[in-house]
Amino acid sequence: MEITFQKATVGDINKFVEIEKTSAGLGMYSSMTDPEEAKEEIENNEVYFIKKDGEIVGSTEYQMKGPNEAYLGGLIIKPDYRGQGIARKAIEFRLDKLQGIKRLWLVTHPHNSKMIRMYLSYGFIVEAWRDNYYGDGQPRLVLSREAK
Repeated sequence: MEITFQKATVGDINKFVEIEKTSAGLGMYSSMTDPEEAKEEIENNEVYFIKKDGEIVGSTEYQMKGPNEAYLGGLIIKPDYRGQGIARKAIEFRLDKLQGIKRLWLVTHPHNSKMIRMYLSYGFIVEAWRDNYYGDGQPRLVLSREAK
């Protein structure tokens, strides 16, 4: 299994939205299904498509919040490809890209126990609980990791 990453561009909006739609309405992930919102996301973040053997199977992203702080944004794997270690590869890809950045943080749904455990295994800690974080009525946990 070869996992590669390809930087998304504004020309990839439809591909990005297609991936986001695979988790729309589940409550645990705040999907971006509006093309304008997706365009803004790609313009303001480092968005990468995750490819397995050349086929797009998900996306991952991050955003620099300052010289020593980065927000780890969306990480989504299409349902048929989950449970294959692809999300772990995506986390490692982002951590490699952000080596030397002092503070990394993300938000995830408190019921997303699989991803919470995975991030904890990379040294993240649960920092805070936020009610209605995205305005969708769902709570989120803030996880963070400080460079040693």
